[in-house]
Amino acid sequence: MSQESLHAGDGPPDYYVPHSSAWPIIGSTALFVTAFGAGHFIQQSTDKVPTATGSYGLWIFLIGLAAVAYMMYGWFAQVVKESIQGLVSAKLDRSFRQSMFWFIVSEIMFFAAFFGALFHARVITVPWLAGASDNLQTHLLLWPDFADTWPLFLTPGGGLTQAMAAWGLPFINTVILVTSSITVTLAHWALKKNNRGALKAWLGFTVLLGAVFLVLQVVEYYEAYHALNLTMASGIYGSTFFMLTGFHGLHVTLGTIMLAVMLIRSMRGHFTPDDHFAFEAASWYWHFVDVVWLFLFTFVYWF
Repeated sequence: MSQESLHAGDGPPDYYVPHSSAWPIIGSTALFVTAFGAGHFIQQSTDKVPTATGSYGLWIFLIGLAAVAYMMYGWFAQVVKESIQGLVSAKLDRSFRQSMFWFIVSEIMFFAAFFGALFHARVITVPWLAGASDNLQTHLLLWPDFADTWPLFLTPGGGLTQAMAAWGLPFINTVILVTSSITVTLAHWALKKNNRGALKAWLGFTVLLGAVFLVLQVVEYYEAYHALNLTMASGIYGSTFFMLTGFHGLHVTLGTIMLAVMLIRSMRGHFTPDDHFAFEAASWYWHFVDVVWLFLFTFVYWF
């Protein structure tokens, strides 16, 4: 249904209020179970003494993830059904856009925290450990051989690692994501022109590029662990590397799933040139993921 038809005399009210829903409490419970399981799994994985019940934290975590997936599928399916029934008014559409905007802002803050940790380590912590400012005596007493270099190949504890080269798989993945931003934009243009064939082709190509990115990241992680001795335990460089790239990979996974759902909906004819905010929201998220990767490539791999 187009936005113009929403203002017709037989259209929906200014703001559609759905009936009581169980999805919020299901989602809250699922998130609690996921966090509880993740916390216990991390604790058990670092405990040298095995627990009597085994690693139950992992199973609780997986159950929580399954419940989250069930909640998201059911809740979004209900919203899609309401949209098809013509219950999305212009005012509700604006609230959707505002919600997606603030969600992306929260994601920006999420990554800003990790980039802040990276910059703090590079600009303040590492030089301080190497004797900068008023820390010369501590440096001489504790780690006299520690040097102010980045990436930090030699940790204060004596761990030795290597850096991931920027111009191998990371550069290829950069080209892939930049290309995917172009293809999803071409898909959007095709949708606005009601060119269904081009829409499905460009959107399908974008989903394929997202999947290839994830496969190459798995290959990169395998190389990091087995060839470079670069792990989460490789000091501040290893921890920031895997935290930033790992969470970004998670976001690429979510973005790829979102675009795949948009592709399925496009094949079912759910969108029109005037009414396709779900597609726009997925494309916004994908562009955000691409921009974050450009910062990652610049400050984690390159400089």
